[in-house]
Amino acid sequence: MSSVFGQCESLRERCEIGSVQLSHGEADYDEGAILPAGDWRPLNVGEAQQFEAEPGTPDGALIELVRQPLPVMRPEEAPDIRTTAAALYPFADRWPADFLGCVTDPGDERTTTEDPATGRRLGLHVDNWDRLPYGARGDGRRRLCLNLGPGVRYFLLGDRDIEEIYQCVHPDPAHHYPHTDDVRRYVTQGRPLQCLRIRLDPGDGYLAPTELLPHDGSTRGGEQPSTAAFWPGRWPGGAGTP
Repeated sequence: MSSVFGQCESLRERCEIGSVQLSHGEADYDEGAILPAGDWRPLNVGEAQQFEAEPGTPDGALIELVRQPLPVMRPEEAPDIRTTAAALYPFADRWPADFLGCVTDPGDERTTTEDPATGRRLGLHVDNWDRLPYGARGDGRRRLCLNLGPGVRYFLLGDRDIEEIYQCVHPDPAHHYPHTDDVRRYVTQGRPLQCLRIRLDPGDGYLAPTELLPHDGSTRGGEQPSTAAFWPGRWPGGAGTP
């Protein structure tokens, strides 16, 4: 992954970097799932500059941060969280997007995404909403994720994109579709991959190409649950909050 972050200084303030490891024999995870090792350290100036977007970076390849004020909700009001989440879409007057829904995760979860077919967690993975082949993954929709709180949430992502990874594990990549299994194969072969962790406080969110970048969510270290709301869509570069 290179030249993707539209807000370098905002990134440094809330981002850490660390190594990854493969899951073995963990009942809650796919065998071979890629997980953060937990050896987080602050992102230094040079590393942040390496990830800063260059002029001409396609909108669909950018990662941008978003801030949306949240309503004050009293516990006794027991709001319909899905209706509340849908109404918080921050770009409704400019760029339409499809509301996927929301999910509430308990605090202190190393990663959050589950395979609904198995109930096991995926670890770092790539989405396939648009089912794009190799060479076109950067043309997919980005995804907006908004942390509705009350707890802190983290956006995890690998520092290599799926097309770079795919070239390393497939001798003829043009005739295949990238998949999460390719990321796992890449790491199993001992190839380099680091994980970034970006803090999202309640009301914070991101716009990111989740079909291009291995990613997941996390609530590790938080005591309270976090609800995340999701929208796939197409937003121009600069849509995020500086």
